[in-house]
Amino acid sequence: MKNDNRPIRIALIGAGTVGSKVASLLIDQAEDLKARSGAPLQLVGIGVKDSSKPRPGIPQELITSNISELIAKDIDILVEVMGGIEPARTHILDAMSRGISVVTANKELLAKDGATLYAAAEKNNVDLYFEASVAGAIPLLRPLRESLVGDKVLKVLGIVNGTTNYILTKMDETGASFKDALQEAQKLGYAEADPTADVEGHDAAAKAAILAQLAFHTRVTIDDVFVEGITKVSANDVLAAKEMGYVIKLLAISERLDDDSVVVRVHPAMIPRSHPLASVREAFNAVFVVAEAAGSLMFYGQGAGGAP
Repeated sequence: MKNDNRPIRIALIGAGTVGSKVASLLIDQAEDLKARSGAPLQLVGIGVKDSSKPRPGIPQELITSNISELIAKDIDILVEVMGGIEPARTHILDAMSRGISVVTANKELLAKDGATLYAAAEKNNVDLYFEASVAGAIPLLRPLRESLVGDKVLKVLGIVNGTTNYILTKMDETGASFKDALQEAQKLGYAEADPTADVEGHDAAAKAAILAQLAFHTRVTIDDVFVEGITKVSANDVLAAKEMGYVIKLLAISERLDDDSVVVRVHPAMIPRSHPLASVREAFNAVFVVAEAAGSLMFYGQGAGGAP
């Protein structure tokens, strides 16, 4: 990061829901961001697959389909929000090799090959930030990576998917079926037209792998995570849990065993209504951390949408 007042030059790759929001923030809140960062933040280009596609609110002159050329410019930070494994991995590694720090929200890539990215960042002496890859706007990953580095994390429990939490909340509050609650979530924009990645637990599994990597300093990948979604949770299941004083949540669980091995799993679980995670409703996310010295900590906030 620069100490002088020269602009911090930023290249963005990906202009979907999240990318467009990032671009708008950099353009519309330039003065506020300058005041907070101490230097102007200059968006120098936006790399996309199709540069001819109209993108309201984003100057066309910033758009390019030549991402390699964009990265080769004199930039300080690459923001990657294109998603997927490739070509995102190639572009990130290219940027790091040029001494460019990277900000990414790519949970799929981090869950699959985070070790490669961490090693590249260390080798090239650049920063890799990925706070937005898990639990939306919740400032969670830095505390795990830095604040608790001297502590021993024992367990991490997370509600890390806003879609499934919204569905289960509606089933609990109204007695709705899974199908009806899903349809409501889709109408409100909390669920995609194809909700498979969310309701089958795959999105939460990717986030669980990233949390485990940081909390337990392990090379866990998404392939190591046991996954069960919420499609088999019925209204009767939710009602029975309610009558016993429990609520059903889709939890991402990482746990250190007695032999110091780590298990990571994602599945519906009944938790007591007195537990802090039970109060996490609708599209909100929360992560509950149990550490040897610090005890129990919970991080909570909005988890869905482009802005978080």
